[in-house]
Amino acid sequence: MDRCLTILYRGPLSSCNYGCDYCPFAKHHETAAELALDRQQLERFVDWVTTRTDQRCDIFFTPWGEALTRRWYREAMVRLSWQPHVRRVAVQTNLSADLQWLEKSERERIGLWCTYHPGEVTHAKFLDQCAQLQQLSIRFSVGVVGLREHAAEIAALRAALDRSIYVWINAYKREANYYRPEEIEQFVAIDPLFRINNTRHASLGQSCRTGETVIAVDGAGDVRRCHFVPTIIGNIYEPDFEACLQPRTCPNATCGCHIGYVHLPHLALDEVFREGILERIPAPREA
Repeated sequence: MDRCLTILYRGPLSSCNYGCDYCPFAKHHETAAELALDRQQLERFVDWVTTRTDQRCDIFFTPWGEALTRRWYREAMVRLSWQPHVRRVAVQTNLSADLQWLEKSERERIGLWCTYHPGEVTHAKFLDQCAQLQQLSIRFSVGVVGLREHAAEIAALRAALDRSIYVWINAYKREANYYRPEEIEQFVAIDPLFRINNTRHASLGQSCRTGETVIAVDGAGDVRRCHFVPTIIGNIYEPDFEACLQPRTCPNATCGCHIGYVHLPHLALDEVFREGILERIPAPREA
């Protein structure tokens, strides 16, 4: 069986049940036709994955909106989790959807990247959802966008969760030098990897696994090396699509998002996260 291929799937879904003011998809509602297209394209993608039994793969759903409120995404994750050649199925989610569907999945292969949104959900309700994931033995990480006004909520979240659960903080990068030194230290005490996320890593000309063992796929099947390089390099539904999987260097000056820079070999973050790289769970430190 070939080496593992990581696929970041992002279909046309762009609706969300939350209204965060920094997000362009907040409270966006799609038409019935738009949702039907998203479902059709997702089901085609899942069918394609299930037929490629000679290719080990990891699947990571990175929707613009909230996917798990849509039944077809839950069904897709369950179906993919039972495929012998699929190692991991992960998704980014606000954790607002009912979680009982996970009981039908192969739970050892499911991973959730959960984002807490203060102001959109109560602290207690979000923690209850996390407790359900633990009861179901689902691997998950929890994180928050590191807005200054949410610092107390972030600290309370870290204090409330079991220490075995990784709490990450996504740095707010829309304002240069947004954080004061003491605020950086406060967040590092919660997320030891915060400084890495708070950096736009120089990437121009650097080797990157995207385009070779990591690809981004849209609803039409078009392949890009990652979400941050718009050039289409192939299409998964073409019979010779594997020809596009080649070593490449990064064409962008910097890379500032976890799902991008984590694939830069010179940062060695694959050794930090290992099997938890999709759901953003660092590997346990060796004694």
